[in-house]
Amino acid sequence: DGNRFFRVTRNYVQFGINGDPTTNGLWSTARLPDDAVKQSNVKGTVSYAHLGRNTRTTQLFFNMKNNKDLDKQGFAPLGKVITGMDVVENLYSAYGDMAPRGQGPDPSKIEVQGNSYLESRFPRLDFIIKATIQ
Repeated sequence: DGNRFFRVTRNYVQFGINGDPTTNGLWSTARLPDDAVKQSNVKGTVSYAHLGRNTRTTQLFFNMKNNKDLDKQGFAPLGKVITGMDVVENLYSAYGDMAPRGQGPDPSKIEVQGNSYLESRFPRLDFIIKATIQ
């Protein structure tokens, strides 16, 4: 609840860093094993972000276009937006990518300072009000 979509570009929308630094700290060292790539990173699919083999944590991204080049890099889609892609396409994007490619937030500062950093420096970011599992 309250977690921001902190990287919004025309290629990806990234999210998954908890806005509470304490909660984020509990998950920061967890590593999820890689999945085999069985489908392509086409528009609307959701994949885990990673920095190489076996580095996945809690961060995910929506593919905002066909990003088939990510398939060879081991990004395995785990879901697909069925309805509501228009909502994803309209998330606030003026901050853009993370530095140095854009003016967006620094993920390492989100991890340590949480939503207080985002609210003070990036107040227009969209966020998840509440998420539930049914």
